[in-house]
Amino acid sequence: MITDLLEALTIFCFGLSWPISIRKSIISRTAKGKSLFFEVFLLIGYACGIARKIIQVAGGSDGFLFYLSFFFYVLNFIEISIDVALYFRNKRLDEAADAAKAVKT
Repeated sequence: MITDLLEALTIFCFGLSWPISIRKSIISRTAKGKSLFFEVFLLIGYACGIARKIIQVAGGSDGFLFYLSFFFYVLNFIEISIDVALYFRNKRLDEAADAAKAVKT
């Protein structure tokens, strides 16, 4: 029980930073300073966490804290996916801006 609580709190705390990162990606409109490699590995990690929870359910584990941590895994996965999508949008914007600069010079 305490392990489920600690896991839920850990995932919750990790997830607090993603809305900030998403906001920054939207406002900055640049992929500079972002690491796609880092975000993909985070997605893989959260996918593994989700798979672990699914396996635990099949083994009979459940309870409020169990499902709460599962919810936070899924939420974080979605948030990182949004940030990855914004990375590709911003990379396109960066390339367009670079092309426009090249035409001007």
